[in-house]
Amino acid sequence: MPTRGPWQRGQRPATGNFAGTPTVEPRPIDKGDPLPTTAAATDRTTVAELERQLENLFRLGYPALMKTSETDLRSAVERLAARLPDRPSAVRPEDHVPFVIVPAAAPLRQSALLMTKDDRPATLMIEDEHLGLYAPIEAVDLPDAPVYLLTDIDTGSDLTNVTPETAVTTILGRGRTPLTIAEGIALVTQRPDMLRKNKCFSLPASRRGNQQVPAIWISQRAPKLGWCWDRNPHTWLGSASAGERIAG
Repeated sequence: MPTRGPWQRGQRPATGNFAGTPTVEPRPIDKGDPLPTTAAATDRTTVAELERQLENLFRLGYPALMKTSETDLRSAVERLAARLPDRPSAVRPEDHVPFVIVPAAAPLRQSALLMTKDDRPATLMIEDEHLGLYAPIEAVDLPDAPVYLLTDIDTGSDLTNVTPETAVTTILGRGRTPLTIAEGIALVTQRPDMLRKNKCFSLPASRRGNQQVPAIWISQRAPKLGWCWDRNPHTWLGSASAGERIAG
């Protein structure tokens, strides 16, 4: 039985690592005992939200998708929690999310199809053979890690009716970073409430060498992952950004 750490609640044994074979099956959320605070993350709201996001990944079967175990994923998130900044930076509180766990090792297609909105499953509108061609733009440096934290997220409603091409320049000029496809999926997976009618968002940190910019929007009350042109503005589509990426 693994030693119970500060982020482990009522958890069964699990083995494996990010390079190994997953041994934990998806399961319902186990509320377990109250999560104690750690020296690095003493804010109860922060601790509770980290735990909620982690349990959501367990419920959706992300350890198996990432070829790891619940124990190893929990340990990785615990290490990341120690580096969370304690400074709020919400220009528009209604668009702000303090942090999101990004399970970068999970395949994009399977992750995208796990998004929901009001219990309605997502639809992938980017062909499988094209999805794998998207890569981060030159201005974005992604952590070389299977899981990391994206912090100080803004869904970008102030950038609606602004072309993604222009929005990237604005975001970088603010000292921020646009979001990738994986980060947008992670955001909607954990906070589907932030995907709102007429306030959806492009993910211009991911490109595949043409003018197509990935985006997530609502259609028939469900999430859609597709693309729009980088020089076309849309009144209902902004560009999401973040303040920092934190790796262990």
